Amino acid sequence: MRGDLCLRGGRVLDVFSGRFRAVDVLVGGGRVLGFGGAARRTVDVDGMVLVPGLIDTHVHIESSQLSPTSFARAVLAHGTTTVVADPHEIANVLGTDGIRYMLDATAGLPLRVLFMVPSCVPASPFDAAGATLDANEVARLLTWDRVLGLGEVMNYPGVLGGDPDLSAKLRAAHGRPIDGHAPGLSGDALSAYVAAGPRTDHECSTLAEAQEKLAAGMHILIREGSAARNLDALLPLLSERSAPFVHFCTDDRHAKTIVREGHIDGMVRRAIAAGVSPEVAVAAATIHAARAYGIAGIGAIAPGYAADLLILTSLEAFEVRDVYVAGSRVVEDGAVSASSASARTHDLRGTMNVQIRSDAFRIPAPRAGTVRVLTAHPEGLTTDEDHVAPRVVEGEITADPSRDLLKIAVVERHHGSGRVGLGLVRGFGLTRGAVASTVAHDSHNVVVVGASDAAMARAVRRLVELGGGQVVAEVDRILAELALPIAGLMSSLSVQDVAAAETRLEAAAQELGSRLPNTFMTLSFLALPVIPHLKLTDRGLVDVDRFEIVPLYVAEDDA
Repeated sequence: MRGDLCLRGGRVLDVFSGRFRAVDVLVGGGRVLGFGGAARRTVDVDGMVLVPGLIDTHVHIESSQLSPTSFARAVLAHGTTTVVADPHEIANVLGTDGIRYMLDATAGLPLRVLFMVPSCVPASPFDAAGATLDANEVARLLTWDRVLGLGEVMNYPGVLGGDPDLSAKLRAAHGRPIDGHAPGLSGDALSAYVAAGPRTDHECSTLAEAQEKLAAGMHILIREGSAARNLDALLPLLSERSAPFVHFCTDDRHAKTIVREGHIDGMVRRAIAAGVSPEVAVAAATIHAARAYGIAGIGAIAPGYAADLLILTSLEAFEVRDVYVAGSRVVEDGAVSASSASARTHDLRGTMNVQIRSDAFRIPAPRAGTVRVLTAHPEGLTTDEDHVAPRVVEGEITADPSRDLLKIAVVERHHGSGRVGLGLVRGFGLTRGAVASTVAHDSHNVVVVGASDAAMARAVRRLVELGGGQVVAEVDRILAELALPIAGLMSSLSVQDVAAAETRLEAAAQELGSRLPNTFMTLSFLALPVIPHLKLTDRGLVDVDRFEIVPLYVAEDDA
């Protein structure tokens, strides 16, 4: 047997037995042919460790704020060779056209990008997205190449209530992977949700929650994003026995976090440092991840498997030196060496259809009383609902930075309706100015938080000029900005350049008084009405627990 390449002299992790073997790896035609034999080219890897390429089991590429090409270069350098991507961010802006863009833009990349069809576009009936994907469209998308199954089913009240359209989507994906998204769901409600089809969950925040969902038959995807970080809490779940059902994902990880912490490699490294055996951690991130999604032929260094593998200088430190995908070296000495540009391009600019009045951020105060206030948390995506007597000046509710009460607005940007949802938020700490973004999960309207109406208006106007992005503004100037002209979500800049811009934005937000470790990540989830407890959309405040729109003022029976 003669191959194209022989990797000679390394220690190879056998993810099936959990043992290391001192064998040569023979590669041909993009696959592992066997162990030992002649090859046209031999590479000595004496003293190195060979492990399969890593798999991110749930990621929104758009949330990196990188184009697919830039994202591929960024994560390949960290040993991620396959991602299971859910393009529901761009689908909420552009529908099927957005999903087609993601498929085309990832075609031919050295990174293996597989997709889940977004199940919730829009995410709820309480906000205006740029598109709608009904059950018929979902069924059609499930027939496309590189599409594995149905993306995270966030509308768990709809599942439990038997929503007809959502039920039809679940039926269309029957027998295929279906991702779950059910934060805090427990007991009979969890059983009913799992019985409806979802088989994974990346929203566990406590060990007890993860254990209950694991016992219900779900695969637990341990998430470590830029804001939602569950690795430390959930690592005790990962053992030799549970590894076939416990995997890693990044979900929403900004460019800055990738630069600082890596990707799935960083999670494996931390798992090993916390006492998880390397054999278990790597298997959870490779073969078991592949099997969880029914992806044949990847996840192991074994005959017939794709030659996606990493050469590590240190197993315990999990230092990635070289990366091979389908037998071709795409990373050499830590630097991406392969071309990672897609030949297909789309023009996704022109998605800022914003109309706002000069008094768009005015909140009338028709009576005395208390109002609902979103309380943001420094870590995590949930919010609390507080009841506070607002500051009222000349019949209007105003921001009150002295009490950390800021205005928040969500401006509809897809249809030019001029609709603006208004409320108050605490937890940001701004003493002046405003922060604004077109990354606002999941409908991606404009979300803006500020200490004054004038600063909020300036920030929104600048976003329109940029074609989407993120801005820190004062009344009379822009302090920092990042243009995201690809659907208002992504930049074609490199991961280093986007990370640098994110750092400038965060520094500018802190200059205005922000107390949050990741101001824009927290900001981006304040408009997502499927994560508890109180959120704001362009249609108003949403009580996620009751799954209904609620007024700003608190009624006596709610107080």
